[in-house]
Amino acid sequence: QVQLMESGGGSVEAGGSLRLSCGVSGDASSRYSMAWFRQAPGKGREGVASFSIGGGKIYYKDSVKGRFTISQDYAKNTLYLQMNSLKPEDTAMYYCAGTRGYLYGLSPAGYFVWGQGTQVTVSS
Repeated sequence: QVQLMESGGGSVEAGGSLRLSCGVSGDASSRYSMAWFRQAPGKGREGVASFSIGGGKIYYKDSVKGRFTISQDYAKNTLYLQMNSLKPEDTAMYYCAGTRGYLYGLSPAGYFVWGQGTQVTVSS
């Protein structure tokens, strides 16, 4: 059974950087389309970045374009989210999600495997 585990969250000041990692176990990540989502207190879950299988399509939420980069290392079975120029509004619990096969886009629908999340807090 495939499992996802996020790491790399923490507390930083505005303008700082973090790199989130999502380790995939139980299957090869190369078989999955994957994405990062986030949820702030009192708000719904929103898509941040997605990476279709093989990297054919990559999408970013408008507010993170130019600041965040999603990537996969298939040899390490790991998905990454490099976050630069962080803002207080980026504060949220960040989740990675995946689905076997081809999927693209920032809607949570269709992603059937989810991690437990890692907290990112950005102070002003």
